[in-house]
Amino acid sequence: MKWASRIAVGRSYDEAVDEVCDGLADALGGDAPDLLVVFAAPMLAPDLSELPARLLARLPGATLVGCTGGGVIGDGREVEGAAALSVTAAVLPDVRVKPFHLGSDRDDWPARIAVDPDDRSSFVLLPEPFSCDSQALLSWFDAAYPDSVKVGGIASGARQPGANALFLGERSFQSGAVGIALRGNIEVDTVVAQGCRPIGAPMFVTKSRRNVVLQLDGHPAVEVLQTLYATLPPKDQDLFRHSLFLGVVMRDHQQQYGHGDFLIRNLAGIEPESGALVVGAVLRDGQVVQFHLRDAQTSADDLQTLLRQRRDGDGARPEGALMFSCLGRGMHLYDRADHDTDMFREFYGAVPLGGFFCNGEIGPVQGKTFLHGYTSSFGLFFPRSD
Repeated sequence: MKWASRIAVGRSYDEAVDEVCDGLADALGGDAPDLLVVFAAPMLAPDLSELPARLLARLPGATLVGCTGGGVIGDGREVEGAAALSVTAAVLPDVRVKPFHLGSDRDDWPARIAVDPDDRSSFVLLPEPFSCDSQALLSWFDAAYPDSVKVGGIASGARQPGANALFLGERSFQSGAVGIALRGNIEVDTVVAQGCRPIGAPMFVTKSRRNVVLQLDGHPAVEVLQTLYATLPPKDQDLFRHSLFLGVVMRDHQQQYGHGDFLIRNLAGIEPESGALVVGAVLRDGQVVQFHLRDAQTSADDLQTLLRQRRDGDGARPEGALMFSCLGRGMHLYDRADHDTDMFREFYGAVPLGGFFCNGEIGPVQGKTFLHGYTSSFGLFFPRSD
């Protein structure tokens, strides 16, 4: 197994294609890639529909998948708000790569994917935001392939339907979702950094109505918020006003909670009459939740902790990686480029790393796949160990 990633920034369309293809050919030592993962900023060219065919003319025989991105990541670099092209290539002996495009007809999905759930496939998924219900897509995949890893991100860079592009083979699509299934001599692991820290104490949801929380530990939800706010230092009180989230424990009967145990969800508001909290998740009575805050330092600490835990767990170094990061991270959050990619390199060195900045990030929490925000979700690729 061999991976390589290259990025071209500020080049003309033709120059960008030549630069990444020449760089990948050199990095792979002349070996023909089996997979190309492509992310292109929309400003690279007025029409990107021919980009897949152009790349495959230079690197023939590979399975190609990708999409447009408001920022792209390649060769361990993050580029936002500029014309850029990122291509990550992999030589995958004894691995089957199955590409697919999914439209709106769910009855057609099994035939288009054509993968047996018993084959231990892993999936990279790239939905288009205006035409695809991404959370419904992930729920379907979890039901159809419960033991498979799913990672990816929602295409970005456009503000109206039909302006994003999804790439598959030599074709370009403006709707639906594209993806690949990987099976054989490959394992995919994930690191999902949601970038929050807990405040207060874990609590039970004692009265709820779908995504509305009326009581926590037997007290009205708004009173719990008011009491918590009064206990916080001034800096956290400021964050409380604009960066407050709810973490939901995803594993029942768990007694202690740490990194990776919470699914972080937005707080949409407070019902004025009841004082209930409106949450971006369907909850049930008896679930454990805890309030969380997010800022740049917290996000950095969270990513560092998770990368260290993953590296120290078995010491294995991936051959390649893909990073799906929120448009709200990067320069917007850290006020500098390459923050998350630099931290990845601190733990894994010069592992080829590509990806893009997404409209939503896909990754698992406690075995279930979710659509996240303000997250960096990594897919790590290894030869199979068994």
